Amino acid sequence: MKHLWVRFGCFMTGYNYNILRNCSEAAFKSVKKYTAAMLIVCILWFFIGFTFAHRYLSLSLPGCLLAGMLATIIIIQVEKQIVLSINPGKLLLIFRGCLAFMMSILGAVIIDQILFEKDIEIEKISYISGKVDRILPSKTEELRKQIATLDTTISKKEQERNNYIEDITKHPTTTATTTQTATRRVPVQTVTAAGRDTTTWKTVNDITVASTPLPNPKIALLSPLDSTIGAMRQQKAQKENELLHIRPALEKEMKASTGFLDELTIMKQLLSASYVALGFWFLWILFFLFIELLVLFSKMGDRGNDYEKVVLHHMNLQMRRLDALGKKFE
Repeated sequence: MKHLWVRFGCFMTGYNYNILRNCSEAAFKSVKKYTAAMLIVCILWFFIGFTFAHRYLSLSLPGCLLAGMLATIIIIQVEKQIVLSINPGKLLLIFRGCLAFMMSILGAVIIDQILFEKDIEIEKISYISGKVDRILPSKTEELRKQIATLDTTISKKEQERNNYIEDITKHPTTTATTTQTATRRVPVQTVTAAGRDTTTWKTVNDITVASTPLPNPKIALLSPLDSTIGAMRQQKAQKENELLHIRPALEKEMKASTGFLDELTIMKQLLSASYVALGFWFLWILFFLFIELLVLFSKMGDRGNDYEKVVLHHMNLQMRRLDALGKKFE
């Protein structure tokens, strides 16, 4: 358990503990310093990743924890680019500074949307009202067209129903004619050429026509037609109710579907309308920026330690061995 914090620091920074344990206290202090700075950044970005996943991605608790861990792992890998560089070049320092600036803005935006949640909710009312005002005319016109179409169809169906009723009133019944044919054979007396009487059989068809009164068949069409008219009237009443409550429904829908970009727009309106909010937002950006640059400034202010010299010494020895091995084979 000895040097447990230093072992954890080696895990965070990428230092080799087997080399570090033989170095001076200055190397130990450098590891502890880098570890402390990286922990501050990691805790901050774990919270940002967790909050972003919960608020905007609507993930469950395991998903939010995973998002926070992914953000932490990314930050650790980014910081290692600086910590493990013995003599970081200017290009790396400039790149890390630009990355820190962008990450500070992203972090400030996400955190501020949590801190300004109540103010955003108030500003969201006017924002949603403006969006509803732009969408409402087209939605209203569409509903009115649907209602007018239903009115026309209902009128046609009612006219058709009245025609059926008028026809039924005039002709409550219809006559169905049935024809039956019966075949029978009858004897026919004939005289042959020899003068004899002969009986032959002849087939005769007897046709019987019967008339039966039946109800008018249009009576059966009234029931399904009434059902159709009733359903269309119910649909029309539903559309009229939607037209009556369309604005509250749109406001509720817009509020439920407000996303990250919408809240960014609301935040912009809020910051542009209040110098206090704008100043506080800049303070958060500077706070995040300085925290992001903490490891970088620690590395730039460090004059080096014996751990780095041991690493360089081992590198030089290995290069000499490789050069000697190359010359031997030549």
